Amino acid sequence: MTSLALQHQSVNLAQGFPDPELEGPKDMLDHVAERMTETPNQYAPMMGIERLRKTLAKHSREYTGIDVCPNTEVLVTLGATEALASAFFGILNPGDEAIVFCPSYDSYIPVMERAGAVCKLIHLKPPEWTFSVDELQSLFSKKTKLIVVNTPHNPTGKVFSTDELNVISKLCIEYDTYAVLDEVYQFATYPGITHTSLQSLDGMRDRSIRIGSAGKTFSFTDFKVGWLVGPKELVAACAKAHQFLTFSINSKLQSSVAYGLDNCKDFYTTLGSVFKKKRDRLQEKLQGLGFIVLPAQGTYFLVADFAPIMKQCGRDLNDSEFCIELTEKAGVTVLPISAFYPSGCNHCHVPRTLVRFVICKTDEKLDDSCNKLENYILNL
Repeated sequence: MTSLALQHQSVNLAQGFPDPELEGPKDMLDHVAERMTETPNQYAPMMGIERLRKTLAKHSREYTGIDVCPNTEVLVTLGATEALASAFFGILNPGDEAIVFCPSYDSYIPVMERAGAVCKLIHLKPPEWTFSVDELQSLFSKKTKLIVVNTPHNPTGKVFSTDELNVISKLCIEYDTYAVLDEVYQFATYPGITHTSLQSLDGMRDRSIRIGSAGKTFSFTDFKVGWLVGPKELVAACAKAHQFLTFSINSKLQSSVAYGLDNCKDFYTTLGSVFKKKRDRLQEKLQGLGFIVLPAQGTYFLVADFAPIMKQCGRDLNDSEFCIELTEKAGVTVLPISAFYPSGCNHCHVPRTLVRFVICKTDEKLDDSCNKLENYILNL
């Protein structure tokens, strides 16, 4: 959709990257610039530079209550996507089963299948994106090696409740299952909502890998610095995969991330408030245009249902068709939610009138998009 947006010069509310005005602290950029002139400029330590590993251990303790050893239980990666790949390749063997909540971030299933795993899907049901405990329990077996839990969740914005996490933890313990926790939007949790890491629950500390991202924490997606923390044995397994995927990460960027985590807390601890205000702004305008906006508790995404608009104009576009037409005729690009389901997924479970908007844009861009949408809808 981004290629289509570029082709038609439309406003891109599809791809998840913040506008320049919303990027992170300038101090971090200055820090990188200063370090780039220093020597040495050689391979960084495979596990990550010591300063960042120590900072991440302190960060884990401060924000999740989990103590980790910086020397053996922290691994720095080329962004969170590489952390995910290292975890999947490090933990899974051919024939293992892995459970994934759908819709899901699009890298999970292809990478796990490339590792030889069989993916079992548990469906989050709109509008609240709830799941059936019985359905989840039915997917667990002696073959279940891991479950992926992404909270706050992309693309829905769901934050898993403590009750939901307790259900998952009990099943993981009962079936001796590992958990890979994608928590890159931790600080994009909205005010009044509590983010709880599954890793912090009883019995889960030694069976979980928790993943974070500087790109999401500081709105510097170009940095591509991620990390994972977990028990020594699991981190060692992930490190074996990491060694042959990327080996090491730019030390100057790592240094800047350590600096930012220590000195720029006012930026990342207020992300939830910033994104909630933008979500509220866009939600009001979309509802006024006839969309139904689904609830969310975090991230910089908004999911909306365009079915009422189709009903009003007597048309029957699915989400992919709607997104293409919006790009070509309205000049606004968003993503179809069906794109977050694997091909061949049971069509009964795949919503076909939901689209995802990215809200980490300037107010002017969000308002301009809504004006374009209004003109499009008036001419249907």
